[in-house]
Amino acid sequence: MESRIEYLRNKSNNLPRTPGIYIMKDRKGTVIYVGKSRSLKDRVSQYFHLSSDANLKTLRMVSNVYDFETVLCDTEIEALALENVKIKQYSPKYNILLKDSKSYPYIKVTMNEDYPRLQVTRKRLADGAKYFGPYSGMSVVYNIMESLEKSLMLPVCKRSFPRDIGKERPCIYKQLGRCVAPCDNSISQQDYYSIMQCAAKILRGNTKDAIASLTEQMYSHAENERFEDAARCRDAIEAMRHLGEGQKVVGSPDDEYDIIAAFSNEFSTCISIFYIRSGIIADSEAFIFGASELTFGDDYEYMSSFICELYERREYIPADIFLSFQLAEDERALIEEYLRLVAKRAINVKIPQKGEHKRLCEMVTLNAEEQARQYKIKSEHDTGVLTKLAEMLCLEELPERIEAYDISNLGKEHITAGMIVWDDGKLQKKDYRIFKIKNQDGIDDYSAMREVIERRLSHLDDENGSYSKRPDLILLDGGMTHVGAVKGVLDKMSINIPVFGMVKDEHHKTRTIVTDTEEISIAKEQSVFVFVYKLQEEVHRFTVSKMDSAKRKTMKHSAFESIKGIGPAKAKALLAHFKTVSAIRNATEEELASVRSISQTDAKNIVEFFKK
Repeated sequence: MESRIEYLRNKSNNLPRTPGIYIMKDRKGTVIYVGKSRSLKDRVSQYFHLSSDANLKTLRMVSNVYDFETVLCDTEIEALALENVKIKQYSPKYNILLKDSKSYPYIKVTMNEDYPRLQVTRKRLADGAKYFGPYSGMSVVYNIMESLEKSLMLPVCKRSFPRDIGKERPCIYKQLGRCVAPCDNSISQQDYYSIMQCAAKILRGNTKDAIASLTEQMYSHAENERFEDAARCRDAIEAMRHLGEGQKVVGSPDDEYDIIAAFSNEFSTCISIFYIRSGIIADSEAFIFGASELTFGDDYEYMSSFICELYERREYIPADIFLSFQLAEDERALIEEYLRLVAKRAINVKIPQKGEHKRLCEMVTLNAEEQARQYKIKSEHDTGVLTKLAEMLCLEELPERIEAYDISNLGKEHITAGMIVWDDGKLQKKDYRIFKIKNQDGIDDYSAMREVIERRLSHLDDENGSYSKRPDLILLDGGMTHVGAVKGVLDKMSINIPVFGMVKDEHHKTRTIVTDTEEISIAKEQSVFVFVYKLQEEVHRFTVSKMDSAKRKTMKHSAFESIKGIGPAKAKALLAHFKTVSAIRNATEEELASVRSISQTDAKNIVEFFKK
């Protein structure tokens, strides 16, 4: 009887030399890797004739392969497209996966309106507005917007202009000199529009042009003896000069391209990307993969699917992309062709050998190397903490994935359980979950905890998703009785996962870890104490915030439902349309009646209600 490796070798040797994809599966039938090749026979058979010096990721993947499937394609570009589809479908363990499944954000400037505003969006639409980005994350977007709002004194309120001009007194931002206050006609529509044009120029990287425009305005106001307006321009110019000092210029104002670099060591691989817009480094991004996820040797075949998925999510693709690493010519051309199909225009993927672009590639590679070095330092620290924790709790292996749970209630109507996840050396906020307790009579934390753990662990057999990942350690915000309750659930489900409780002292600080029968002091191990305290505080914060949010929503609806003729559906429609209670309070009868399902009588009743 042939061995499994012999079976896989024979099966791969019988494949055709045609383009296609291969789907590797483990013993349970779970997809663990998806790849593409111009010659399935040559590529797949290589996996089962590996030498011991092959990279770590490939060796680990092959050791877990039980069987594989193939799909034949007419061309290699079809294989690349299908590979990306299957990677999204299965999220295989050994493929390079972009950690965040959300689309990238843009800054939208509504220049198609008389009074433009800055907005955050994840979609580019053909609506006449100007879009800038995409940016690597929301924190980058908000930092940029905050800088623009402060330097140009842009309004940050939710008022709509010109609709709300003169309707209310200016807010405190005008008194602080932080807003040009179009709400009380402190600035003309023409001047306001000019300021927003400056904002668009800054976002494009042309800070000098924006300063020149404001300088011209400043002199014009001074000549017409409008000294307050001239002073406003002067202050904005000074703020923008400071803003421009932080922009690193790497090319001419017309330069627009991306640079992708990679660096590997024994601990990790970092892929670093610099986005050059209007000759400046507008944004940067780094993706870190542990050694078990990705290790580059001389083989960069994994990069093609990564680059294609990256630009599918970013939507916008510059005409030129520079790579710091070598790719086979056919692989480079394949990426180029695929991106051309996505962008519907010519895209050049280049590997510079000399000149300024080569120097910039080296700079981005150094950035990737530094990111990998920092990851190594952090990994070594985290491994040390987890090793000490495992020793103290007598665990058989290091707990790489830890799930912590907490129960919070505000009366029996609002009993909420929160779950947070520590995995891959950090808190994984995309994996956080909130549970609304279903089977509950009265307030019983132990019953609620049993329900939550049973509901969560019932998904371990799911094919994909965070729930399918088995935790190595479960921590509960509670004592011995909580641990005993959850152990009963695990025994019932025949699941063996270590469970411990995190007990607080009278000052609500972590005091100790408990089993269902004994206490384990962590006070003398400072690193372990800080780690457990961090988890306990985070799960409590997350759970309480979600419970408070549900309570506030109920209170808002209840307040509106006391108005004659307004029930749950109409209350929901009002909040969906106006967003805040304050906006509803200040709305006119006509504006209220424009909301779907709100009649003229309803609108009149709402206005009367708030008058009282």
